Amino acid sequence: MKKLSMPVFILLLFSLPVCAQEEDKIVSKFDFIPGEKIIFFDDFATENLGDFPVQWNTNSSGEIVTIAKYPGRWFQMKGGGFYIPEAREKMTENYTIDFDFITLNKSNIEYSYGLTFLLVSGNMKDPNEGGAIPGKAGLKISPEYDNVSWTNYSEKDGGYKNSGGSSFMFKAGEKYHIAFWIQKQRLRMYANETKILDLPRGLIEDYLYNIFRIETNDDITPMITNFKIAAGLPDMRNKLLTEGKIISYGIQFDINSDKIKPESYATVKEIAQVLKENPAVKIKIVGHTDSDGDDALNMDLSKRRAISVKNELIKTYGIETIRLETDGKGESVPLAPNDNILNKAKNRRVEFIKL
Repeated sequence: MKKLSMPVFILLLFSLPVCAQEEDKIVSKFDFIPGEKIIFFDDFATENLGDFPVQWNTNSSGEIVTIAKYPGRWFQMKGGGFYIPEAREKMTENYTIDFDFITLNKSNIEYSYGLTFLLVSGNMKDPNEGGAIPGKAGLKISPEYDNVSWTNYSEKDGGYKNSGGSSFMFKAGEKYHIAFWIQKQRLRMYANETKILDLPRGLIEDYLYNIFRIETNDDITPMITNFKIAAGLPDMRNKLLTEGKIISYGIQFDINSDKIKPESYATVKEIAQVLKENPAVKIKIVGHTDSDGDDALNMDLSKRRAISVKNELIKTYGIETIRLETDGKGESVPLAPNDNILNKAKNRRVEFIKL
């Protein structure tokens, strides 16, 4: 066997971690892509500080607040009880929920406790239906110390059925982007870029899970913002190749910025995969905003955001520059009237148009 010379050996040695890092980035386990139709959104931007948000229900108390470390307005849950977003549009068997989240507690303990997320099949007008195990069926997820435990239940099973858990710690005072992806019985849960749970039979069959519910005890005061429910399964390949256009809500940016948020990368990766599998396809990336703010600034922001997406496709996934065009329409092409929070969320989007 021929020995490698020292310079060649050193070159190979130093190149291995780089290759591994690139490979890890491409095959990231973070695969969350929001649903294709927004049916509920709340960032609390239009409400007064100190008020309880009008789109939510509770048997306790809460208020809109700001926090110096993180921009925007936040809904802080102030006492033990339930908190439910009152989505007016009907849920489907396939949908996503995602939001920014900070866990806080009065005891200054470094981790989350006393908090439960629930997906419930029940009556929105009767939140106390079922008592301690709400609705006709449900899935309870509880972050406690360094573990996220879960259990499901239903009337037909006479109560609790299956249970389990996964290692993960939500640290107090830190911001997380939490996401749930529901596909019939399957549920996946993410925190930032980590997949915490993937439960093929987490939701018991023959029920429609139409309520998302947060439960707290008296010692914790968690905060949320940018809360979104989106229905349907995103089928980017079919949308682009057959219909010639993708409307994406999966690419998010910092406020008034063209910086792409980390939770957007699964969507960008999926677009890149479609382009790699169809090398003859060229696309135009078009940014859109809502009507808040100055028209000219919105136009400029939408153009810069489209360029950011293009640059990410080129830099990270090696898509050829010649296959990508960009444009920005600002607030000039709304999908819905800019007259409420939900419609404005529908108008903030990135479109991919086949050329």
